Amino acid sequence: MATFLYRLGRWAFVRRRLVALLWVAVLALAGVLAAKAPAAPDDGFSMPGTEAQKAFDLMNERFPGGHADGASARLVFVAPSGQKITAGPNQQAVEKTVAELAHGEQVTGAVDPFKMPGAVSKDGTTAYATVSYSAKAGEVSKGATDALQQAAQHGRDAGLKVEIGGNALMAKPEAGGSSEAIGMALSAVVLVITFGSLVAAGLPLLTAVIGVGLGMSLIAGLGSTLGLSSTTGTLAMMLGLAVGIDYALFIVSRFRAELMEGRTPQEAAGRAIGTAGSAVVFAGLTVVIALAGLSVVGIPILAKMGMAAAGTVVIAVLVALTLVPALLGFIGRRALPRKVRKAERDGQRDGRGDTPGQPRPVAKENGGARWARFILRRPLGVLLLGVVGLGVLAAPALDLRLGLPGDESKPTSTTQRRAYDLLSEGFGPGFNGPLTVMVDVKGTKDPKGAAAEVEKTVAALPGVVTVTPPMFNKAGDTALLNAIPATGPAESATKDLVHTIRGHAAGLKASTGATVLVSGTTAMNIDVSQKLSDALLPYLAVVVGLAVLLLLVVFRSILVPLKAALGFLLSVAAALGAVVAVFQWGWLADLIGVEQTGPVMSMMPIFMIGVVFGLAMDYEVFLVTRIREGFVHGEEPDEAIVTGFRHNARVVTAAAFIMIAVFAGFIGMSEPMIKMMGLGLAAAVAFDAFVVRMTIVPAVLALLGRRAWWLPRWLDRLIPDVDVEGSKLHTVAPEPAPARESVTV
Repeated sequence: MATFLYRLGRWAFVRRRLVALLWVAVLALAGVLAAKAPAAPDDGFSMPGTEAQKAFDLMNERFPGGHADGASARLVFVAPSGQKITAGPNQQAVEKTVAELAHGEQVTGAVDPFKMPGAVSKDGTTAYATVSYSAKAGEVSKGATDALQQAAQHGRDAGLKVEIGGNALMAKPEAGGSSEAIGMALSAVVLVITFGSLVAAGLPLLTAVIGVGLGMSLIAGLGSTLGLSSTTGTLAMMLGLAVGIDYALFIVSRFRAELMEGRTPQEAAGRAIGTAGSAVVFAGLTVVIALAGLSVVGIPILAKMGMAAAGTVVIAVLVALTLVPALLGFIGRRALPRKVRKAERDGQRDGRGDTPGQPRPVAKENGGARWARFILRRPLGVLLLGVVGLGVLAAPALDLRLGLPGDESKPTSTTQRRAYDLLSEGFGPGFNGPLTVMVDVKGTKDPKGAAAEVEKTVAALPGVVTVTPPMFNKAGDTALLNAIPATGPAESATKDLVHTIRGHAAGLKASTGATVLVSGTTAMNIDVSQKLSDALLPYLAVVVGLAVLLLLVVFRSILVPLKAALGFLLSVAAALGAVVAVFQWGWLADLIGVEQTGPVMSMMPIFMIGVVFGLAMDYEVFLVTRIREGFVHGEEPDEAIVTGFRHNARVVTAAAFIMIAVFAGFIGMSEPMIKMMGLGLAAAVAFDAFVVRMTIVPAVLALLGRRAWWLPRWLDRLIPDVDVEGSKLHTVAPEPAPARESVTV
């Protein structure tokens, strides 16, 4: 592989104009495709195989036109202190506000609380009105949301306290934005510091943007054909930028190192692609495995996000292998810092060139080499300190509780959170998480009697405050009733109640012939959390197992891939521990603006594993392949570790800082789930890059010595030799560039 990529790199360098034009043409065609393609359908969030989803689908079938998947708003009205909401002027203000909304844009219904049983609190101070919309959550028009907020303000002007709950005000998630802009700016700063050259720093950013632009255009263009929703590209953009910058960063860094050793720019580009490019290929494959593995979770939207992001990573690899060396052909020696180029012009060049037999100059010590030698002097102590430290940080993860936070986790400055609190005060904490009990009485002898029996059974269960009377559809074969729990939607007692009701379903089926299903937002959240928990171990097994096999081929070692996987698990566990400590226990919550503790988002562990595993294996491949390269070329194991750190520690550190800065930018967001993702991903990258890859990995390699690279002979014969370290490049004679393409820069 190294030889093939070496020739590809030289070819792209020589044919740089052709390569650049081809990429521009492909990007333009993808842009045209995206512009002309029909809008992608929003297939919504579904959880196939869960009871809540089954009930939801049956509800849409049996109650046609009910807009079960439409957005809704809940206006909460509270009378002034010492007054009742039912008092004449207060009631008139409520009725006027609801009537104002009834015929509004996209509104399918607005229910007067004084005409709906249970919509006024027992103490008479609070009432709520439900407004239904034809559009889905996140797709309610600006005109409709403006009318909603304006109506609420009219209620406030009449002296009432009015807040808006529900999902009608939920903004549609969009790819891009200020977070990505901040991340790009911070990345530029880190790259300039790393390379000391604006030209070299700009190249990774340019190629990453081109790769992401192409990926996002293809997602938009093929969205309607492949059923990709508008939210599918969010993960693709985030990871496309991450790996696009990383891959170009490593190749440019190797190109500069080859130039510093005296090679011509063309030869340096070929060798950079042959060595660092080989690492890029396998690093990209590990990311693709992690993302494609999201398909085993069983959530369609996660599977589509994973596959779309995997496609963007493949594009990033292709860009790194072809466009990067082509652009290096345009900038040539300007990739080096100005002071180095000045020294070359003054005849003070420090390099051996390609003259056969001339000895390689002694490499200068840098921070990476000094850090490696520090670890080599005390590997066991460093290893124990790193493992114990991560273990302590991971301890809170033992108390991990999963859920899907709702309005209760939003800041108190939002109207949704204030509406949630007012409903809890007026109607009880369980009112914000009603359970929808669906009774399928099709084929039963006494449908009304069966529904009444279900109502009686559910109402008698501990933890149920009240149950609404059954509401039948027009066909009379399905009934709905709402059970109000005594506890909030995120509390474990509510989860137990859902399981209890479902536990009585078999007995009710036997006695009445009716099928009982529990659904609603609260039940759906519980089912989502359970399904994700059940999928966690299979997902880990698939992703880690395939990655270990891939790394076995890369490193031709059994122990190195196992060490890489175990180190990753340590860093993810520590990051989850940090998330639990902050968002569940409340440690340092005020510092980052967490106003309400609660369960960790259900998707967090799997999402973190998928994203961080790919980035962690990037750092592993880039760092350890350089160590193995030194070992294969005859260095002693300890010296090979120093060599690897001397050349690659700086760029691995830069890549990690870029990712940490990008992810940490999300901590400042107001949305709790985004804030949680930002902290979790930033912590995971920090732990994995600096504690695992830069500390534990060299300590383990130092303790193992030559045994780290041990491979049974029978397995050595079976595994293909991909030559990631580029040992065969020493037998390849540099090819002269065609005269017409020869350039001195």
